[in-house]
Amino acid sequence: MILILHNLRSVLNVGAIFRTADAVGVEKIYMAGFTPGPLDRFGRVRKDFHKAALGAELTVPWEGVPDIFELLKKLKAESYQLTALEQDKRAIDYKKFRPSKKCALIVGNEVEGVSKEILEQCDKIIEIPMRGKKESLNVSVATGVALFRMLD
Repeated sequence: MILILHNLRSVLNVGAIFRTADAVGVEKIYMAGFTPGPLDRFGRVRKDFHKAALGAELTVPWEGVPDIFELLKKLKAESYQLTALEQDKRAIDYKKFRPSKKCALIVGNEVEGVSKEILEQCDKIIEIPMRGKKESLNVSVATGVALFRMLD
């Protein structure tokens, strides 16, 4: 399982996702678009990131990628199952989804989610059903819920 974080805004969300990724054994995290990483633009360790990730940025391999579509093309060529975590009319309940051996989970921006252009590239779209009055979970929480279910 690998993770693709596309255009996330919050350093704290990304750091929390790194901690969860370490806990479940994610192979690698790709940070695409403007998703903040463990290092600032000068190559220095981001203290806010490190505090949220608690060092998981040192145990989970990661890479920043400027063009998510190039990454998706590469992963498809490597036989990864591209799976988006997003609310969409084509989405299936995450509890009914069983990933292939090579799965890439894509999560998107805290406000906009995963773009339609990216969803079109995906093999599967999964969602977490909401029972309350709120439409969605925080991206780091939703990623954790999905990963623990997918990798149990």
